Amino acid sequence: MTTPLLRSYVSGDWHTATDEGRPLFDAVTGEEIARVSSTGVDFGAALGYGREVGGPALRELTFHQRAGLLKALGQHLREHREELYAVSARTGATLGDAKFDVDGGIGVLLAYASKAKRELPNDTVYVDGAVEPLGRGGRFVGQHLCVPLRGVAVQV
Repeated sequence: MTTPLLRSYVSGDWHTATDEGRPLFDAVTGEEIARVSSTGVDFGAALGYGREVGGPALRELTFHQRAGLLKALGQHLREHREELYAVSARTGATLGDAKFDVDGGIGVLLAYASKAKRELPNDTVYVDGAVEPLGRGGRFVGQHLCVPLRGVAVQV
C-alpha cells in the first residue's frame, strides 16, 4: 500500500510536493503512515503572501471578528477530536495524554476567544488607559494605543 504524500497549505493554495517525500512513522508500530516534503514550495513567495495578503486581511478584522475565528477553529477541532486522539496515539501517547493535549489546546483557543469578546472592544485599535498630561497647562497630552503589528511570524 502506498502511503499518502501530505499536502501543505501555502500562499492561499494547496501545494503537493513533486518528490516522494520523507516517511513519517507510527511511533508504536513502526509502520509508515504518511510522507512529507516541502520540495517546490517558494518560501520567498510564502513570506510575500503573508506580508501582502494575510497580514493586511488580518489587520482589517476587529478583535471580536478574530475571536469569532478562534472560536470557529476550536469548535471545528472539537468536532474532530476523536481523529486527533488517534493521531496522537500514533506518536506513542496514551489516550489520557492525547485527551490532555488535544482538549487542552482546544480549550485554550476557546478561552482566548471568550476573553477577547469580553475584554476587548469590537474595533481594530485598543485604547490603553486614560489621556495623560505630558506638559504643564494641559496643552500636551498622550495616550497609549495598541494597534496591530506589521510583519510575518514564521512558525514551524
